[in-house]
Amino acid sequence: MKRKIKSKSCGDMSRFVLQEHHATNLHFDFRLEKFGTLKSWALPKGLPTQPGDKKLAIPTPNHPLSYISFEGIIPKGEYGAGKVKIADYGCYMPKLWKDNKIEFILYGKKYKGKYIMIPFKGDWLIIKGNDINAT
Repeated sequence: MKRKIKSKSCGDMSRFVLQEHHATNLHFDFRLEKFGTLKSWALPKGLPTQPGDKKLAIPTPNHPLSYISFEGIIPKGEYGAGKVKIADYGCYMPKLWKDNKIEFILYGKKYKGKYIMIPFKGDWLIIKGNDINAT
């Protein structure tokens, strides 16, 4: 099943998707549209919801843009085998994108507001920011 997630509905912003992935271990795949691909991370415990909360984000291979609307079953024996379901999707506004820090504002159906990602021991941390100035 595919949901309609169109970039034109995001205007000047880019798209994101959070996919619930029932593979070997339940986790969430977080993907940000950037330079014609989906930059991707596995989030073992999902996105943080309260300002200051931090969660682990493990980098995974980039995915093609067509994967932004994927829901279904990845067959046994294939990379990422298991059930994939869209947990949230929408647009995001990048504020800063550097090798050592990514800042953005999510405009999803469920997740909204400022997020910051920083490198952490070979992986990343994703931190829920303070939304007071998230415009």
